[in-house]
Order: sequence, then C-alpha cells, then structure tokens
Amino acid sequence: MGSMGKDASAASGEGSSRVVLAVNGVRREAAGVHPSMTLLEFLRTKTPVRGPKLGCGEGGCGACVVLISKYDPATDEVTEFSASSCLTLVGSLNHCSVTTSEGIGNTRDGYHPVQQRLAGFHASQCGFCTPGMCMSIFSALVKADKPGATGDATPAPTGFSKLTCSEAEHAVSGNLCRCTGYRPIVDTCKSFAADVDLEDLGLNSFWKKGADRADVDKLPTYSAGAVCTFPEFLKAEIKSSLEHQTNRVPAVIASDDGWYHPKSIQELHSLFDANWFDETSVKIVASNTGAGVYKEQDLYEKYIDIKGIPELSVIDRSNKGVEIGAAVSIAKAIEVFSDGTPVFKKIAGHLSKVASPFVRNTATIGGNLIMAQRLWFASDIATVLLAVGTTITIHTASKMLCLTLEEFLEQPPCDAKTILLSIFVPDWDSDSVIFETSRAAPRPFGNAVSYVNSAFMARTSGDAASGDLIEEICLAFGAFGVDHAIRARKVEDFLKGKSVSAPVILEAVQLLKDVITPSEDTTHPEYRVSLAVSFLFSFLSSLGKDLVEPTKDIIPNGSGVNGSAESLTEKHAEVASDDLQIRSRQEIVFSDEYKPVGKPITKAGAELQASGEAVYVDDIPAPKDCLYGAFIYSTHPHAHIKGVDFKSSLAAQKVITVISAKDIPAGGKNVGSRFPMIGEEALFSDPVSEFAGQNIGVVIAETQKYAYMAAKQAVIEYSTENLEPPILTIEDAIQHNSYFHPPPFLAPQPVGDLDKGMSEADHKILTGEVKLESQYYFYLETQTALAIPDEDNCITVYASTQIPEVTQNVIADLLGLPYHNVRVITRRVGGGFGGKGLKGCHVACACALAAYKLRRPVRMYLDRKTDMIMAGGRHPMKVKYNVGFKSDGTLTALHMDLGINAGISPDVSPLLPASIVGALKKYNWGALAFDVKVCKTNVSSKSSVRAPGDVQGSFIAEAIIEHVASTLAADTNAVRRRNLHGIESLTTFYGDAAGDAATYSLIDMFDRLAASPEYRSRAAAVERFNGTSRWKKRGISCVPITYEVSLRPAPGKVSILNDGSIVVEVGGVEIGQGLYTKVKQMAAFGLAELVPDADGLLDKVRVIQSDTLSLVQGGFTGGSTTSEVSCEAVRQSCATLVERLKPIKESMEEGKSGAAAPWSALIAQASMASVNLSAHAYWTPDPAFLKYINYGAGVSEVEIDVLTGATTILRSDLLYDCGQSLNPAVDLGQVEGSFVQGVGFFTNEEYATNADGLVINDGTWTYKIPTVDTIPKQLNVELINSARDQKRVLSSKASGEPPLLLAASVHCAMREAIRAARIEFSAESPLTFQMDVPATMADVKELCGLDVVERHLESLSAAAAAKA
Repeated sequence: MGSMGKDASAASGEGSSRVVLAVNGVRREAAGVHPSMTLLEFLRTKTPVRGPKLGCGEGGCGACVVLISKYDPATDEVTEFSASSCLTLVGSLNHCSVTTSEGIGNTRDGYHPVQQRLAGFHASQCGFCTPGMCMSIFSALVKADKPGATGDATPAPTGFSKLTCSEAEHAVSGNLCRCTGYRPIVDTCKSFAADVDLEDLGLNSFWKKGADRADVDKLPTYSAGAVCTFPEFLKAEIKSSLEHQTNRVPAVIASDDGWYHPKSIQELHSLFDANWFDETSVKIVASNTGAGVYKEQDLYEKYIDIKGIPELSVIDRSNKGVEIGAAVSIAKAIEVFSDGTPVFKKIAGHLSKVASPFVRNTATIGGNLIMAQRLWFASDIATVLLAVGTTITIHTASKMLCLTLEEFLEQPPCDAKTILLSIFVPDWDSDSVIFETSRAAPRPFGNAVSYVNSAFMARTSGDAASGDLIEEICLAFGAFGVDHAIRARKVEDFLKGKSVSAPVILEAVQLLKDVITPSEDTTHPEYRVSLAVSFLFSFLSSLGKDLVEPTKDIIPNGSGVNGSAESLTEKHAEVASDDLQIRSRQEIVFSDEYKPVGKPITKAGAELQASGEAVYVDDIPAPKDCLYGAFIYSTHPHAHIKGVDFKSSLAAQKVITVISAKDIPAGGKNVGSRFPMIGEEALFSDPVSEFAGQNIGVVIAETQKYAYMAAKQAVIEYSTENLEPPILTIEDAIQHNSYFHPPPFLAPQPVGDLDKGMSEADHKILTGEVKLESQYYFYLETQTALAIPDEDNCITVYASTQIPEVTQNVIADLLGLPYHNVRVITRRVGGGFGGKGLKGCHVACACALAAYKLRRPVRMYLDRKTDMIMAGGRHPMKVKYNVGFKSDGTLTALHMDLGINAGISPDVSPLLPASIVGALKKYNWGALAFDVKVCKTNVSSKSSVRAPGDVQGSFIAEAIIEHVASTLAADTNAVRRRNLHGIESLTTFYGDAAGDAATYSLIDMFDRLAASPEYRSRAAAVERFNGTSRWKKRGISCVPITYEVSLRPAPGKVSILNDGSIVVEVGGVEIGQGLYTKVKQMAAFGLAELVPDADGLLDKVRVIQSDTLSLVQGGFTGGSTTSEVSCEAVRQSCATLVERLKPIKESMEEGKSGAAAPWSALIAQASMASVNLSAHAYWTPDPAFLKYINYGAGVSEVEIDVLTGATTILRSDLLYDCGQSLNPAVDLGQVEGSFVQGVGFFTNEEYATNADGLVINDGTWTYKIPTVDTIPKQLNVELINSARDQKRVLSSKASGEPPLLLAASVHCAMREAIRAARIEFSAESPLTFQMDVPATMADVKELCGLDVVERHLESLSAAAAAKA
C-alpha cells in the first residue's frame, strides 16, 4: 500500500494528493482509491483488518465502530473518538490514526481486557457485532480515563476505569445485538466502572456466582493508557508537513484523489466558481453522516471537505451567549452546553439523545440543520434551538446573512453553494425563564428519530396566591410530519398574558390541534397530534396553580427552573423508570456428572470474535479477479418484466454485466430455494414478477460498492397486461381461494368433540379476533456468499447458511450439475434465526450462477435495505375465534379460524399450522377445532423465524385466556392456572411427546411465580401505584409456555491426529447458539474413559467448518435441537474410538501399577498399530421418542406512559426447564437472547409495507429492534434442572427458541397497564379490547385514549365551573 501511494503522489507532482493514516499503528496510504471510498471499505479491502463489519451502512448498528485519533501539534494533544467507519470517508482522514478491535488485542499479541471480559461474561454469541461492541466500550474507557476528562484528578481504583455504571450502560447504547439480549454486554461494561458492586454482575468465567468472592483481581487486568492510539511516526510526519506548508497549493488546484480541502471561505467559493463544479457529481462534506439518512443514489467524482475552514469550527462563549461553528460535532456542542446555564444544560441533555455516541462524535451541528432545512430531516436539534431564539449565519454565493433559525427553516431549500457558518444561542437569565424539552421515540437513549419533539420556553411573573402569569412563551414542535420544526404562534399569542388554568390549557390544546397537521404520508398522524398535546399539557400544567398533579407522572428530559425545580425535585424523588440501571440475577444448577459436559465454559472462539479475527464469509480474502454482485429487484407485485435498462450515470458506467434467468445453463433450472417434499421458489422472475422484492437479475461490478450503486441505476419496464390484480392480504387470498395445501401428514389434528364442549359452556365468546404482523430477522450479517469456479465444471461456494446440504443441492440443480460438483462450506454465520435457511439459498445460487457463467469468482454481500426487502420474515396472521367456558373459568371448547400469509411460495409455511396449534395446546381447551388457511399471496415468501408458529400460537392462547378472564371479570392468572394440563389431558393433547409425568414441570414453575407471596406483593404494589398515578400505569402478568421439538438424524465425525489433537465435524452450523462449544464438551466427555482428566482434552478439540463434500447428510440447523443431536452423533463417534483405543490403553498400563497412559503416548502407540483414529456416526433418534416438550414460565412487570405510549419493562423473571444443561452459560444466553428478540416482536418492531407489499421499514432508521435501553431494567433467569429422562441426550433439553415465547408476558403486562388507564379515564369497554402484535408506542397510546388529555381537562374545567 505504502509504495503504491508514493508512486501515485510522485506522478501527480503534488504531495498532498495522498491520504496518509495509521491503522493499528501501521502506516497506510489511501492512493488510487475512488474518492467516495469509506473508511470501512478501505480497511476491509486495502488492509488486513476485518474487525469492523458492514451491518447497515447507516451508522445505526455499531458493527463498524472504530476509534479515530487526531493530533494537534500546537498543543501536543491527541483527541480520540469513536466513529462509524461505514459513513466516514477515508479521504477526510489524512494524518489520522485509526484503531480497530484487532489493534487493541489479538491472538498474537494477547487480548485486551475488554475482549477477555466480553468472552468471560458470555457476551458474544454469533460474534458479528462483538468487535463493534468492543470498540464502543474501549472508546468509552479512553474518554473516561483521559487525564482531566472528568475534572477529578483522583486516580481510579486499581483495575477499574473512571467510568461510572450509568456511563457504562450508555457506552453501547448505539450498538445493536440480536443474539445476547444485551445483559451480559452491560455486565462487561460495568465490570470496568469504578462504582460497580462486582457481586451484582452476572454469570461469568472469572468466579463462581454464590460460591466465590467477586474480586477485581480475578478479572483480566485493566490499565488505562495501555494501548497507544496515535503512533509517534505519524506525529513526526504531521510536524514535518507543517514545516513545508509555506508553499501550500491553493485548494482550487485539485489533487488527483478527487478531494479538495479549502482553508477559507474565499477558497471555498473559488471551488464553487470552477467550471467543473456540479452538485450532482461534487459533494460538500464535513462528516458525511448524512449519507446514513439520505443514501447516495449515484457516485460522486469529487468531494469538498469544509472542516478546515476556521469560521466553521469556532466556539466562542460570551455573556451574551455562545457561538458554535457549523462544523463543530454534536458531541462537542454537548460539551459546550453542559458547561453552562441550566438552559444550556437542558439543551445538552436533549442533544445527548440524538443519534448514538459514535455518530454524535462526527456528525455536525450545521449538517443537522442543513438537512432539516434542505431535506426536511426530522431534527431534534432544530426544534430545541428554535425555542431558545437561535440565530444563524450563512454565506450564499454573493453575501453573508444573519437570520433567525425560524427564518432560515422557512426559506426555500438552500442550494449547494449556501454554507451555514455558525449558530448563536443566546444566554437566558435562568431565574426568570422555564425551559423544557421533550421527545417521544422508540428508544429512550436515542438512536431513534422522534415521533414528535418539542421545546418550550416561558417567562412568567406573579405570586403564589394568584398563580404565574405568562409574559412570554415560545412553543416549538418538530418531527410530526412537517417540512421543518415550527413555532405554534397561534397558541403562543393566546397564552401570553394569561394565568394558566385547566380551561386555558384546554383552549390552548384545541388551538394546537389546528397547528399540528401531519402531512398525508406521515405514519400514525393522530398519535403524533396526541403527543404534541401531551407535551404542551405537561409543560403548561407545571406553570399553573393547582395543576401540578399531571406532571408527577411525566418525566421530561430535565427539570424546569425559576423555582419550579425544587417542587419538581420533590415530585421526582424516585428515579425515572427510563433511568433505572439494569440489574439481573441468574440461578443455575451445575452438575459434574458428565464433565466437562454441564460446565458453563466460555463459548468457543469468543475472544477471537471480540478481536475481530473470527472469519465470516465476507472476511475471506477476495480471490484474484473477484467480481461483486447486487440484486436488481421488482417493485411491482405482479407484472411482466419487459426490460431492464440503466440511467445515464457515473454508477451505471461500473456495470460489467447483468446475470438473469437467461444465463441459467441448459439442463439447469430456475430455482433459488427448496424445502424438500414441500416446494421451491424461483431464483429470478421469468418473465413475470410475482411480488415486490423479487429478484430480476444480478448486477456485476468490480467492487461491492460499485455493484450496490449500479443496481440503484436500474430502470425496469413493467406491464400488467392480461394479468390478474395482485393478492396481497389474507382477506384477498380467502376471497380468491388462493392457498397452499399442507400434506396430510403435516396437518394438526383436532382434539375432542367441539359441539359437546360448546354445549357444556356457561358462557361463550362468539367473535374474538387478534392480528399478528411480521418480524424481520435482523441478523447483523446480511445474506452473503462467495462462489469460486473450479476445474472440471466444479464450483466451491462459501455461504452464510443454516442449510449447507440443501444449498448444495439447489445450486447443483440450478446449474444442471451433479451434486458432487458443488461444494458448500460454512464456518460460522453472523446470526441466523431461520433467515439463513431457505432465504440464504438465493444469494448462494446467484453467486454460483454468476461465477459459473463468467468463470471468475463472484461475491455478494447484500446491503441492509435489499436484505430486508427480500428476506420475507415472520408469517403475519389473522385469527378469529369462538370459545366456550364455565363460570369458574374452566374452558370447554375452542374453535379457531386462522389465516396465515405465506407469500408467493410454500417455503416452510405448510409446517406452520402444526407449530401454531402445538403451542396453543398449552392449555386444556376441553375440545379444540380449527380451520387453518395457508394463504398464497403476491408478497415475499415468509419463512422460518426463531420459534416459527409457536410464538404466534402461544400468544393467541394468551389473548383468548385474557378475553375469557375480562368477560368474567376474573383474575387472569387464576384462569390460566385452572386450565393448565394435568398429565392425563397433556397426553390427550400432545400424545407421545407428553412423556413421563415426572418430566411435566410446567405447573410447578407457574405456581412458583404466579402463586408466590412475592408475586402477590408485587401485584398489590402495582395496584397501589395505579391508584395514585394518573399518567403512568403499571401491569404485571405471568405466562406459561410449552414448546414441542423434534429430534432428527445427525452426522458426526471425530478424528484424532498424530499429536493427539482432535478434529470434530458435525452437520450443524455454528450460528451463535454455542453448538461448537457443546460439541467440544461432548467430544471430551466421550473420550473421557481414555484419560484421567477429561477437562484436559477440551483444549485439544477443534470443531471445523461444515463442508458438504466432507460430511454428508448434514441436514439443517434449526428447530432448537441441532446441538443435542450433533452432540449425540459425536458421542457415538467417540464411543467407537474408545472401543478401538481401550485395548491399547490397557496393554500400555499393564505392569505400571495402574498409572494412566498419557494421552499423547496412547495416540502415538495407536498410530503405530495402524488403528483407525477417525470415526463417523450417523445418529438416528428412537422411533418411539421423536419429540418432547419444553416448559417455561415468565413474569413481566411494565410501566406505560399514558401521555406518550412509551413502555418501560421494569422487571422480567423467567423460569425455564433446561433439563440437565449441556452448558448452562450457553443455555442462559439462549434464554435471555431469545426472550429479548421476542420483546421486539411484541413491542416496537414494526414491519411495514407499501400498497404494493414492498417493505418500507427497510433499515435501522425505521425498523427498531431492542437495544440496551429497551430491555428489562431487571432480568432474572433461573434454569430448572427437571427430572432425568435418559431418552433425551444426557437428559438435556432445547433452549434456542422456546424462551422467545415468554416475551408474551410483556405484551400481557402492557394489556394490564392499559386496562388500568382505560378504567382511569372511563374508556368504553375498559376491560375487553383487541390488542394486536406488535403493540407499538402508537398502539399503546391509542388504546389508552388519544384524547385522554382533553377529557381530563374537560373534567377539571367542569369541576372548576361547578365550584364557581
């Protein structure tokens, strides 16, 4: 790299044309790269670094986080900050140092304490997000421990950082993880905090909870400053460059890298005046974070970096206020405002909830405001600054202007040559004003755009007797579906000069509803209006006499001033729910019976994952002549594809070719995926597109970025001539009899006599309904594959897949090849959840076809948007039911009409009815009958998503139980308990899967939770809280689950090499579920007879990648039983080896006084004796024991904000019967991770499509999975070790999917809280109401009542009038 850079520089004759930076202390030059290249692309394609990953390309997931360091030679200071490398352009990083996860620790140099603790706290599962987590934590430590950072010169306690527990939680607030549920990651963060109580931290490998003393000395030693973030050679190079700056070439003369770095406004305008300036091909940047919101639609040829203009970086404090340059980062602005008046501190508090730490560190104040003005970005910053009288200075092509922020926002969108120079925020006399900001968003800590934001400032006068009189008031609102933040001037004018009372607020609210008018295409418009009303009501109530009561329940982002601070402090004596620190408890039974099986050992490869050295498919070095692909997909649900053309653009010039159905070889078949014996789906639409999102072709280009950008240039010609209208919904499908028909052997069977059950009922609900929407997988690693053509018409495909064998077969059929010509290899998968099953086949097939056709390697890594559009996701369902029951709550009969939206192809949909009904059968319905319709529609095929069918069936059961309980006005848990099975009815409903009575643990678990004194005490506390709190309500609920799993055949192979090391192969794939870890333990256990200490064998075992030509009949990874069946196959292989080696061991030990033969000597002797040291087994389950049931129960307590619809999960207690766990740490991680994924499904994950069925919530901006701030504030998990059952693998049970069903307890608790709100506000039908999935903030608010504020004010006004 270095020599390339020097040559390019010499050729241009201009030394500044190259970007020089340090990457993990090594000098690198970015020469000859496209000017649009991001730091992430540079690191991954031009250096050996692989730690930073592409998770979203939007700055919304944290997978690509790195530490960037800058050096100021004038002060000899280094400034470090975390940043999203997917948004940071490498051309802007001259003389910067970049540190990645490999740079702070690795296999060769030793791991960093952050990496070791992430592994030791079991905080890495699939591992794809772990390097980014690692760097976010490391960045927080660097910031906290920087000399003078905290203003406290006292050193941190030995082994700790100066980080606080609260700061530790926020350190990863912008990082997404789909696997772990965040709890162990939070524990890792907190282990560095100076104020942590180590005893509070969860299960780890450093001390045994409950037995050993928690001690910092047992943790990997942390020492601040141990990693050099800025190398000396780069400092010297910077100083040297300064000495030669006297002859600096003006910025208008281009360096050959396409980047311009003006140092003054004058130079900037000379660039604007250049004849080549064209805003369609030239981009003006300060940080480029806006590209995460507004995706580039074409390549830019040139970039103008304005950060070097001094006026844009000014920070000037005075007694009049503070001026901040437009290129100052949001993080720096927060620092400035934090060190100021109460109003300024309030601004800082609100800004800290904008974006995420690693985005705020680079995103600029000016960039945010420009996006708000030019592109109508839903900015929080614009709203907050609008309320405090901010003025801005802009420079147009001809002059400099000073405008109020309001004037600036109201102007027509400014052109590219208009530069925002600075903002000025006046200082306010805090003794005379009250200032408050609010925002409602799916995530409290930020990293989510607001539904509505507001900022209010008022100056009041008056005395306690007469109440405050509003002298001046400013009411700013934004993000509600309007072009930009606005002031509600009509409302302001009305309020001026008035004393606040209920009638005054009511009239102000009515006026406000005329002002807040969301545009037509805005989602949840009524909800947004209601939020604006809530914010205004909360603020004005704090100003009025005798109106303080409502504010006790809404905790705005900060306290008011002007005397109200004291009263607010009293009212907010308790910490707001959002600000509660995360706590946890784990209770696990350990067993040495089968050691090392049963020990909570650290996940195999966890440190490797944390350092970023673990190799995923996209980390495999690109082969020579590698090409890259990106899908072109249809946006029409049912249309002829008449042709594909490309726009005239820079990106279109990068197209090498387009691969489509016409390129399928003779003898091949247009197939992209297949479920054996069920059906298949085409790889390409040919000639008709059957759903929006269907593959039309694959654009091939020389880089992945070029392929992405080129695919955006595609122009598709459609025709709907002679085609029926598309069928998009369940209702459409039923009307048109459009169904898939599951084969009879898959169909669930009814139970009992429905008519008899209904006739025995005292009560009947004849029309009940519930709807469940879809859920996207959101694995952090999108679909990816690398195909390499080989000799003799063979091809090797490296695929991120859960089904290597099926993938191999489908590729072979696509290409018309025998199966042995296709080799599919999978080492690890960066998150699957079912989505890397059939859905992963399409990418592998597309790569294979392109590589086969072009005879060159082809790689594809889908961008997040394309992945979300194509992935399909969980099955939407609509249920109608009628149920009969006795007066005591005993169920007698249930009939259910169930519609399942399967999409365009069968996929796994025919399996869904059995899963849904299986989970529904957790209760004794008396008699159970159903009519299930698997609907064929013109939308993307829905597929297996973690706990497919079971999570919906279990929830449907709860919805019906709650309907029954509300009809009887009975306690819901009492109805649940009454209808749990006895062993006899369990056998009636589940047949042989019910097992022995001793293994039925559900009743005991449910009683331990729901019938415990603690639960009764908590339920009473909830009731008391609801009796005294009007605007916040709590609910608590306990949910039981059953989950039937199937055992299936599995291969295993164990080979012992000459040095005694052991290689294991299994058919299953490591997707983060700990398969390889359990297999390692089982291999050591299986060979234990040959060694005195089986634990000593663990380090000798390596589980290697799945290879379809090495281990055949690998099957699939899914259904939660892959680990146990793979372990059993390995145990059988080991038994064969033990049988072969035992005679040699015995002969070696004869005459040695019983001394055990050393392992290495035993293997050497066996090798010399030509003993076969490799054994293969294909385990098949006992035909009499093909299924068993998993049990669990969960209690969740939530708090909802009636004014905003926000839900805080205060606590969740989960009991899960794990049998005799093969690895308690792994199983605990599965329980927590699946539960939190379920929380996302039931709450904030809104899977939205347009009128054509095309997914529109297609990225991190719009699709919100749980984050560290939305998980339970207290998460307690206990793994139950139930009765032995030798029919199971060492008495173990599945853990990967069943616990997800426990998340329904959150939804049920939310229903209880909403019920309390509906009773409080006298809603129609307060007890019985339909609450669908997901229950988003908007849904919660709507169910509580969008007009609760108005109704409350009307009642207060009426009461006041009556008194008068």
